[in-house]
Parts: sequence; structure tokens; C-alpha cells
Amino acid sequence: MQYTPRKYYIQKIRGFINTNLIKVIVGQRRVGKSFILFQLMDYIEENFSANIIYINKENFEFKNLTDAEKLVEYVESKRSIEDKNYLFIDEIQEIEDFQIAIRHFALFPDFDIYCTGSNATILSGELATLLSGRYVEINISPLTYGEFLNFNRLEDSNEAIRNYILWGGLPFIKNLGSNSMLIEEYLRNIRSTIVLKDIVQRNQIRNVNYLENLIFYLAQQTGSLISAKKISDYLKSQRIDMSPQLVLNYIDCLCKAFLINRVKRYDLKGKRTFEISEKFYFEDWGLMNAVWGFDQFDISKTIDNVVFSYLQVNDYEVQIGKLSSKEVDFVASKNGSKMYVQVCYLLSSQDVIDREFGNLLEIRDNYPKYVVSMDEFAPKNIQGVQHLHLREFLLKEF
Repeated sequence: MQYTPRKYYIQKIRGFINTNLIKVIVGQRRVGKSFILFQLMDYIEENFSANIIYINKENFEFKNLTDAEKLVEYVESKRSIEDKNYLFIDEIQEIEDFQIAIRHFALFPDFDIYCTGSNATILSGELATLLSGRYVEINISPLTYGEFLNFNRLEDSNEAIRNYILWGGLPFIKNLGSNSMLIEEYLRNIRSTIVLKDIVQRNQIRNVNYLENLIFYLAQQTGSLISAKKISDYLKSQRIDMSPQLVLNYIDCLCKAFLINRVKRYDLKGKRTFEISEKFYFEDWGLMNAVWGFDQFDISKTIDNVVFSYLQVNDYEVQIGKLSSKEVDFVASKNGSKMYVQVCYLLSSQDVIDREFGNLLEIRDNYPKYVVSMDEFAPKNIQGVQHLHLREFLLKEF
């Protein structure tokens, strides 16, 4: 099978091959999990004496594998006694009580197990209980800007970054060329599929209209501090009676389906995390634009979302920084180190420059500090705070 390699993830997973840890690959629908499996299978076949057992629950061929018992029977029928068995199961959450079968095969040293899922509940409940300490989770994200250029065979340019900001990072977009109408329709369909299959059906949500209004509001408020009560009050003003608790329940469902991410605030002076008022970002900002409307494309909040996503891909824990009455867009922590990032569209006046750089200059430590924008003529460095164009930031290795 032909594909564009995503070397970052293969390198990340490669160290776990032939260990007794179950590799659980999770992420939003259509983010490229299946192709990660294909790349892993090719790598394993090239480097080991392997019996590959591959099951794709989206393929009609496997429609009868509905529960743990049938799964065990099928895998046993494909098991090799000569070579090591590498078991790959795509969209494993579609198999009832799959965790029982996975625990069974994990007992045998001749099995190495890999599975994917489009819902975070794959790692909750009984799976976590039965396999505690015996699995590793690898989260697959939308394409980075560098991957977007590679997938679409583009050079880094203002047009390329604009399309990336507008369309997002779902890999299949490369097959649609530069046809905006096709891409936008594709993104709307993917958003609808995620909502119906991974949220409504899985969580048995009855009032889909309430859910859709909540998603629209979160798209409208991407990157803004909001609380469940604020959302509830807004929806009530639109004659939608949705309690703060129901808002929280629905948001939890959206997060588990990898449609959105919630980000908490962190007090840089008091060194504590706030429990109320959070920011929300979409896993793929192209889907956010599909909700909000491409004709109302808001580049400022989308840039915010893009920067957040790139920090996450680089394995940073991301929080919103609070510094007295001021705010730092992102406090990114990893391996005992930190990075501070301010994001804006353009540094259009001295007041804007003073605000964006000034917030970071008030932080009295020596960790890296960046202002990221689309401005090509802004100062590059003010008292140690670096300015990077969005394209530079997204191609920088952290």
C-alpha cells in the first residue's frame, strides 16, 4: 500500500515493538491511525520474522467479529506456532468486551499487540482495570505544518500556511487537490460523522440539537475563557435550557471523541491551577472552521488553535498562564522545562507590541519566551523575547 510516512510516530512507537506492553493508538476519526498501523506492519515485516494478523472493524469482511469470544476464535485460527504473532486491530472499540480478548492474548509471549480507537474511553473503565500498567498510549494528531507541506508536496509559503490554517491537518485532504469546495464539504462530512458515531451513538445522546448548539458555541468561542455556567446562560438566552452540569457532561463527550481539548489556567505567581473557567481548542481547526463557517473564517482564533496543537504534538503539557491581571496564551511544560508563548495575528501598533511582549517580559525566569504572529516586519527580539512568524514557529523543532 502506498502512503506518505509519518516518521515521528513510527520512531515514537518503535521502541515499544516486541515488548509486553499493548500499544494503544488513539486519536480523532480520520486523523491517520490506520495508516500508522500499515507503516508499523511494513516496518515489522521488514525487520522481524512475523505473522501479521490484521483486523479492521470498518471493513465489512470483519462484520461478524462482534464480541470478545469471536475475536479470540478468529485470532487463534490465524495464530502461527513458528513466527511471532503481531496482532493489529483497527477501531477496536467496535468489538464488545474487547478488553477481555486483549488480556487473553497479552498473556502469551508470542503475541505483540497493537490497536486503535477513536474514543478516549478505550483507555477507561475495564481496560484500565484489567491491563493496568500493561499498555502504552500513543495519541495521533492532525498533520503538523511540516507534514502538511510534505503530504501535499508544497514549498513553505504564505499561500501554503493560509491553506493549512483554513483547512486543517486531516491527511486525506491531499487527495482533494486545492479544490476548496470539495475540501470544505469533506470536512463538514467528517465533523458530522464524529458527532453522530463517536458522540451521539456512543453516549446515547437524545437531544442532538442541544449538542450541535454547544459545538457551535465552542467554535465561536475558541481560545476564549469560558465556564459551564457562562455557556449555560448563553444557551438559555437562545431559548435552549441546558444546565451547567449537562454542559459539562456534553463537553466530556466531545473531549473523549477527540473533537475538542480543554485547557486550564495556571497562576504563574501562586503556582496553582484554577478549577473554573477554561479555554477550548479543536483537535483539528479545519473542523472548527467547518462548524463556524468558512465564509466567516476568523484567522486570529484559528492561529491560536494551530499553535496550541503544535505544542501538543511536541508532547508539551499546555496551560493558560495568569499573571496578576494579565494573561499568557500558553505555558508549555515538558521534562522539567517550560516555554511561554503569546499569539496574535499582526503586531499592528506599538500598543499591541508592548502588550504582547510586555506580558512575557514580566515573567522573571530564563525559560524561552516567544511571540508568534503572521507579521513579517515585526521586531525579532525585545529583551530576550523572540518574535517568530507562524511559519517559522511551526517548522521549529522543540
